[in-house]
Amino acid sequence: MVNELAAELGLDPIDFRLKNAAHEGTVRPDGLKNPRIGCVEVLETMKNHAHYDTPVDGTYKGRGVAIGFWFNIGFDSRCHIGVNADGTITLVEGSTDIGGSRTSIAMQAAEVLGIPAESVHPSVADTDTVGYTAMTDGSRTTFETGWAAYEAAQDAKRQMTERASQIWDVDGDGVFKSKSDPELSLSFADLSAQLSATGDPITGRAAVNPQGAGGSYAGNIVDVDVDPDTGKVTVTRFTTVQDAGKAIHLSYVEGQMQGGSVQGIGWAVNEEYFMNPDGGMDNSSLLDYRIPTILDLPMIDTVIVEVANPGHPFGVRGVGEANIVPPLAAVANAVADAIGTRMTELPMNPAAVRSAIRSKNGN
Repeated sequence: MVNELAAELGLDPIDFRLKNAAHEGTVRPDGLKNPRIGCVEVLETMKNHAHYDTPVDGTYKGRGVAIGFWFNIGFDSRCHIGVNADGTITLVEGSTDIGGSRTSIAMQAAEVLGIPAESVHPSVADTDTVGYTAMTDGSRTTFETGWAAYEAAQDAKRQMTERASQIWDVDGDGVFKSKSDPELSLSFADLSAQLSATGDPITGRAAVNPQGAGGSYAGNIVDVDVDPDTGKVTVTRFTTVQDAGKAIHLSYVEGQMQGGSVQGIGWAVNEEYFMNPDGGMDNSSLLDYRIPTILDLPMIDTVIVEVANPGHPFGVRGVGEANIVPPLAAVANAVADAIGTRMTELPMNPAAVRSAIRSKNGN
């Protein structure tokens, strides 16, 4: 609908979106006001991307754009950190690993303590071990459980500083230094080695329920090639842009963006339920439920935008779900551009596209 309005007004579809873009203070449909968000930055990045300037040549070829939003959530998370004598830490958290979240959570703890991420040994426990942690979702885990790791690391850091103060007055951040003699210092590993000789073991703990989950925007530029005889839609180029707030682990963020995009492409052109009169699903296995494979897709290019979320100490936003939203509209806009008529139902499978082409041509 947004593209149709832009066409009626004779405006570029991204320019039209920029004129109406949500920003800080905009009231969302659910009644909440947006905090700092990256909608405008995502659109500007799309407008300036080389993909958007590349000509689309040939019949039955088209390009479409769209943006999408996901609100993200917080809820309860817990984390424990144990300091080991060799300068490493064990990190126990309650969110199962999706898309590399165990590593991204460990990296946030390492950042607080000023130690290499390789010195963190993360593990996922159940709620009998670490305490209640809410569901593991694509848009809360690095945000929420990462915050729990941040606070647990702060707790461990405070205890390490107190322990070092038995030797001298200190400030600590990976290296603990004497206030009275700047030449004297202890690394995190050096101090860790002295813990058993100076007192009890150190364990950092945190239980959090932050309310600062910031929504994330994602946008797509997609090119398609439609076979007019069969109606098959082939995605030939796909660029996804997303505001991650702060990308903790770049390749994992890119993987989430690509995976979400593939899921959205599947919904747009393939995925469909076939229900029988008895209420059963006739294509209930992956043999019959058509999802995209690597043979159906181009390399999905990713562009990460970072507009820090003010509700997280490192600016993190959820990544996993926002990028599922825009492919449906972006592919639909590309198909409309390619065949010259608008389709209004999903999926745009070969039979549906061929029917739309024939109807347009009066067949």
